[in-house]
Amino acid sequence: MDVIHTALWVSDLERTRKFYVDALGLEENWSFVTDDGVENVYIGGENAEFQFKYDPEGGPEIDSGTMAHVAVGVDSVDEVFDRLVERVDPPVHEEPMTMDDIGVRVAFLEDPDGYVVELVEELDS
Repeated sequence: MDVIHTALWVSDLERTRKFYVDALGLEENWSFVTDDGVENVYIGGENAEFQFKYDPEGGPEIDSGTMAHVAVGVDSVDEVFDRLVERVDPPVHEEPMTMDDIGVRVAFLEDPDGYVVELVEELDS
């Protein structure tokens, strides 16, 4: 068994691409449009993807407060954090910090729809 993807509604597909692909550095893997016109874009890495659902006619109301956060593994929290702040200027929840007790460096910020994204860098033991 494996986690394949997490589906999230977005209000602006191009802003979402700018955040996750251009600034964060994930890959856009594939996409399709359903018969009702909803665009589905899959962005991710090797093990799992985000399925971003966008309805050009408006779609459902987005309530990003119902999800605590999504986590993305990165090689350097500081580099990715700085790149995101420089390119898309997202609201920041937590500046980069080291959590020695679990061996990671993390930071928390918001994507264009208010979903909180945790950047996680595993530190060498």
